[in-house]
Amino acid sequence: MPAGRTCLRVALVGGTTACRRSLEEGYHLLDRFEVIEARYEELTQLLANPDQIADAAEFSRVAKEHADLGEIVAAFREYEKVRSSLEEAETILREENDAELRELARAERAELAERLTKLEEQLKVLLLPKDPADEKNVIMEIRAGTGGDEAAIFAADLFRMYSRYAERQGWRIELLSASSTELGGFKEVIFMVHGKGAYSRLKFESGVHRVQRVPETEAQGRIHTSTATVAVLPEAEEVEVEIDPNELRIDVFRSSGPGGQSVNTTDSAVRITHLPTGLVVSCQDEKSQHKNREKAMRILRARLLDMAQKAQAEELAQARKSQVGTGERSERIRTYNFPQGRCTDHRIGLTLYRLDSIMQGEIEELIDALIAADHERRLKEQGV
Repeated sequence: MPAGRTCLRVALVGGTTACRRSLEEGYHLLDRFEVIEARYEELTQLLANPDQIADAAEFSRVAKEHADLGEIVAAFREYEKVRSSLEEAETILREENDAELRELARAERAELAERLTKLEEQLKVLLLPKDPADEKNVIMEIRAGTGGDEAAIFAADLFRMYSRYAERQGWRIELLSASSTELGGFKEVIFMVHGKGAYSRLKFESGVHRVQRVPETEAQGRIHTSTATVAVLPEAEEVEVEIDPNELRIDVFRSSGPGGQSVNTTDSAVRITHLPTGLVVSCQDEKSQHKNREKAMRILRARLLDMAQKAQAEELAQARKSQVGTGERSERIRTYNFPQGRCTDHRIGLTLYRLDSIMQGEIEELIDALIAADHERRLKEQGV
């Protein structure tokens, strides 16, 4: 039996209920960690001898797995240090007669037990199965919903909010397609967010966003309610989605701006129809037909991947029907109330009274809360 387990059994003889529970967690975590650490060391040796790795793609996969496991290994080694110190404090309390030493050990035990509990929770989250799409770039689609011109203006506000949030994260925004209105709004805007972990941070933004405010065009000062839908799709690689060219209908036409004004005089705009699903994607923002076609194909691949993933999720279970929400576009997920200066996320019951800063892209608190709620749900599903 590993020495760590022997120490655990000795330590469990005494101590408070909280300490006893924290130490008992070591049994379950240790079982999983031994397997993870063995794999981590195997990958470390492999990376130290790159000639044993087949090609660049395999090297990249090994390096990524090594980095992912490294975070778990580092957290568990810290956990083991704290657990060992807690065992020492327990030993002093059982065997030491010196009152001053016992008092110091008692204070240290409380502090270590709290630290150990936090590390346990961190490890449980790290051990949750990862969404393979989490590290991907994101294609976001924002469309004006009910509310006419005000809904289009709100869609533009959301685009600015996410653009500023992306800037705060050091990510890059690439506009893929936009259909603007004369008042500066968007009937639809599609853009890509390039950045590490973009999907992991933005995936819970999918759904119906509602705004309550007095439009600038409202003479009577009445509050109007409008909506916009947001879809968040992980970027699909070509290898993930096979598209038969024979199943595509590609039409080219002249780009046009608001009010029918001609943008250019060549047939550079592209419309791609995926015949089996009926999905239609149009792009006309670039002067080059080739670039418009490339952008349209990227959007089409992302939508097809999203359809496949949703179909798979429905077969496995009615996933994400919890406090984090389903993410379906028909669901109202958040309300932005301007008269009261508040933003409420209905999935987790979180209300923040700083709407101005939220609309400037300071949405970290909302996103962190949604991620924490998702972790809690998944831990409960696993019975942890």
